[in-house]
Amino acid sequence: MVHIGIIGAGRIGKVHAESIMNHIPGAVVTAIADPFMNDDTKKWCLALGIKKIAADYRAILEDPEIDAVMICSSTDTHADISMEAIQCGKHVFCEKPISQDLKKIHEVMEILKGSPVKFQVGFNRRFDHNFEAVKAAVTNGSIGDVHIVKITSRDPEAPSLAYVKSSGGMFLDMTIHDFDMVRYLTQSEVTEVYAVGDALVNPAIRDAGDIDTAIITLTLETGAIAVIDNSRKAAYGYDQRAEVFGSKGQVAVTNDTVSKAVISTAEGVCQEKPLYFFLERYMASFTKEVTQFVKAVEDNTEVPVNITDGLMPVLIAKAAKLSLEEHRPVKLSEIIV
Repeated sequence: MVHIGIIGAGRIGKVHAESIMNHIPGAVVTAIADPFMNDDTKKWCLALGIKKIAADYRAILEDPEIDAVMICSSTDTHADISMEAIQCGKHVFCEKPISQDLKKIHEVMEILKGSPVKFQVGFNRRFDHNFEAVKAAVTNGSIGDVHIVKITSRDPEAPSLAYVKSSGGMFLDMTIHDFDMVRYLTQSEVTEVYAVGDALVNPAIRDAGDIDTAIITLTLETGAIAVIDNSRKAAYGYDQRAEVFGSKGQVAVTNDTVSKAVISTAEGVCQEKPLYFFLERYMASFTKEVTQFVKAVEDNTEVPVNITDGLMPVLIAKAAKLSLEEHRPVKLSEIIV
């Protein structure tokens, strides 16, 4: 049994806690810590069977019963808590991004060198059943050599301006998943990025220094080309699609819906809209990613999403931001740590 301590009792912390306690028999949430712990959160913890509750995350790091920690706190704390946890000998599951600062990520990488600690980054979309099917078709050679990758990722609603101002920008808080998906599906590294974008959903987002609509073109080391399109608001729901085109054919996946029913009448043909947002769309993937983390801890095997997988999407996001600002293609080699 892997005893886990969760640091951060916000939305994603609660998702992981409920997933572990209800669906992962090889693990148990023994403790949870949050600086904003209140009576309602304490009641939720106790109802779930979590008995160790604290405001200071160091209570988890110092607890000998805890084997692993899940870092679900605010982004600006991820790297520092990761380094403390590694030094305490705790296995780490860290939500993305490890940091918005490349130097911080490299500091975590240095501390990990030679350490027996497992370190997994929370890119849950890799564990979605649709994208796993695309990856399998690419890996088994069904579509031949990869030539073009297309990824569509559009949220149902734009975030608050307060969130925009603290998120690090759309490339770091939203497109980062798509940058990871390109690497995951192709098993190839990005060499150059060209990004265009604007605030077409809400002009106030532009005033806050960010964008809400973008097209990003990526050149891969194999010569393949990837195109990502993002929007902060799709009126019809959460739009998550991917296509990989190759020398022998293509593989593509569309959106998940409540059902696949299509109603055809004299008035027209109608089907259901996509599932509304990421909790509905990706809930099973959250369980699967943690299940594999627990297995890596139990069996002393490699984690499926390592720290390099955490570094590269941030590097690509930095290149995309520079491309947007300077209106030119940017090579990843230009991004200095």
